[in-house]
Amino acid sequence: MVGDMLYQRAGCAPRSLDRCRYDGSRLLFRGPRRRLEGEYVACLGGTETFGKYVAHPYPDLLEGLTGITCVNFGWPNAGVDVFANDRALLDCAGRARLCVLQVPCAVNMSNRYYRVHPRRNDRFLTATEPLEELFGEVDFTEFSFTRHMLGRLQAVSPDRFTRLRAELADAWVAGMKTLIARIGAPVVLLWLSARAPDEGADRPDIGADPALVSGEMLAALRDHVEDLVEIRLAEVPEAPGRGGPGDALDPATHERAAQALVPAVARLLHG
Repeated sequence: MVGDMLYQRAGCAPRSLDRCRYDGSRLLFRGPRRRLEGEYVACLGGTETFGKYVAHPYPDLLEGLTGITCVNFGWPNAGVDVFANDRALLDCAGRARLCVLQVPCAVNMSNRYYRVHPRRNDRFLTATEPLEELFGEVDFTEFSFTRHMLGRLQAVSPDRFTRLRAELADAWVAGMKTLIARIGAPVVLLWLSARAPDEGADRPDIGADPALVSGEMLAALRDHVEDLVEIRLAEVPEAPGRGGPGDALDPATHERAAQALVPAVARLLHG
């Protein structure tokens, strides 16, 4: 397999699926634990970055291609909140020469209208008074997940959902700017999606991930990051026993992501 050859080039063994922690962070990342010494690239992202069902996620392959240690800080269903509020993780990322940040969706984050779980960002906790007023006919106690709730609200009233959508866009841009500033190291954004940024950005479902993120929202971050690398995915059906398209991301797509990141990483690390 190409991924095995890329990884063997660096003389490294396949990564374990054991979980590990880093320097006081409460999050459990894909192991084995790496030594955060010398030069390394921090790879922050969600389900795709974690790569539960592949032997070599793109951080491993990127390490094989560049020869620099690439640490996988992928956290399933991660939104902006889980990274922005983890000081220990931000310190780990800030000490890196470079941070690759997979673009998160705008669904799994707290905002003026609702709150999510601080670590499991896909979990809906509570609606705020403005959302209860906007959708007075909806019983929010029946929702456990953000996508379920937003899909229902969009079906109830597309017009009122547009107002909620605008708030999520503003909150996402502000949250991403804060996260990038807190990281401190140079940041390369990685867009992993079956759609282009300007296509289907109003769909909250998982097939549109990073859901509710548009090209306009990405453009607002251009002056805050070093580069944006876009990888278009084939439509990946949900696999039995897996969480969804992100979990089913195939090894070839991880290889494409690693190869696409090499020029940006090489330019920033070596000029």
